[in-house]
Amino acid sequence: MFERFTTAARDTVTGAVAEARRAGAATVTEEHLLLALLAQGALDPLGVDRAAVAAGLARARRRGGMSRADEEALAGLGIDLTRILSRVEETHGEGALAAAAPRRRTLGTSLRSALGRPEPAGSRHVPFAPGSKRVLEQSLRIALGRGDRHIAALHLLLALLSRPGTVSEVLADHGVTYAGAESGLAAA
Repeated sequence: MFERFTTAARDTVTGAVAEARRAGAATVTEEHLLLALLAQGALDPLGVDRAAVAAGLARARRRGGMSRADEEALAGLGIDLTRILSRVEETHGEGALAAAAPRRRTLGTSLRSALGRPEPAGSRHVPFAPGSKRVLEQSLRIALGRGDRHIAALHLLLALLSRPGTVSEVLADHGVTYAGAESGLAAA
């Protein structure tokens, strides 16, 4: 599948891995894919404010990655997410739910550590989370459905927008919709 990726799409995937490493994340998530697209300026033709979108992602991360739909569903059950978030942060500090998941130690890192050899910077393998794998698969489906021979950054963005969750919610909050991205970026 990766042989179909354009240079910009490959840069997005590589950038997402770098974003995950920088954040100390255990996996590459959909959020990392969006941050990589933002860093490349892929959404600039749509007039997207990079800083505002990044701030929206940070707010969602602070809520433990829960979307507003999740929050509303919990509220329907009588659970106040804001109150729970406040209590967690009182006990564990601000941003406790946004903290990166602890990194799993592999045999290789354990051996390097035991031998006193630090892991070379940037060499740590960061696997893709199931959701981000589905985005990559969906980008192929979208490209094929549009009759495109290659997977471009546009297809990755459309795949992110086609999936429910915090990434598509944050993009929608900033005026980025599937139809708008498809027409705005295809013309660019």
